Amino acid sequence: MKIHKLICTIFGVGYIKGGGTIAAFVCCVCWFFAAKYRCDNKLFLIATLLITAIGIWSATKVETIWGKDSYRVVIDEVAGMAIGLLFVPVQLKYIVTAFILFRFFDILKPLFIRRLEKLPAGWGVMADDLLAGIYTNIIMQIIIINNFF
Repeated sequence: MKIHKLICTIFGVGYIKGGGTIAAFVCCVCWFFAAKYRCDNKLFLIATLLITAIGIWSATKVETIWGKDSYRVVIDEVAGMAIGLLFVPVQLKYIVTAFILFRFFDILKPLFIRRLEKLPAGWGVMADDLLAGIYTNIIMQIIIINNFF
């Protein structure tokens, strides 16, 4: 169970006040530096899929001790933020914009995001953030295609 707690809290970030925001920020920083070391879209996609799968599995496990969608579980924010950054040029202006958009969708939960929390176990924990990431990515693609920056 200890490994699932470490995974879900992203090595303790989930215990910090504002852990979800911090976890999304850490994801952005890691994404930025990974790109500098020549990680490409294929590796980012594989990493995002792995984080999502492991997050569903671990969130399901910790739900038995922490309850439904505990504030300590922040791997969902990492997975959602990663989806928001997929196929987006790794430039500070885009990363900051994606971060703001993702936190907007994650906190306010518009457009059916809140409904996904009702899914069972780890699926409910992860799905709302995954959809927030998808919405973020769609808007980011529109921003990039239309050269808004």
